[in-house]
Amino acid sequence: QHVDVQNFSGSWGSGLAFCALLHSFFPDAFDFAALEPAARRDNFALAFATAEERAGCAPLLEVEDMVRLPVPDAKCVYTYVQELYRCLVAKGLVKTKKR
Repeated sequence: QHVDVQNFSGSWGSGLAFCALLHSFFPDAFDFAALEPAARRDNFALAFATAEERAGCAPLLEVEDMVRLPVPDAKCVYTYVQELYRCLVAKGLVKTKKR
C-alpha cells in the first residue's frame, strides 16, 4: 500500500518503497501497515537501520539528505538498492542463477 515503484527517483521519495522492499525480506522487523507516507524521516530511518542491522548493508544514504530533497537522486537510490541486493545475495536471501 502507498508504494508504486516506477523509477529510481520520485517513487522512493516517501521512504515507503525502501521499507516495503526490506519488509518483504524481514517481515518481523516492523509493522509495514502502520507506516505513513508523510512520515518521510521516520520511514527512511527505519529502512536504513533495518537494512544495516538485518542485511548488513552499508549506510550509503543519509536520512537527512533524503528528506532535504523533494525527489531523491536516482543514481543514489540505484546505488543503494544495488548494494542492498548484493548484501541480500551474500546472506543467501536472494538466489541467483549460476553461470
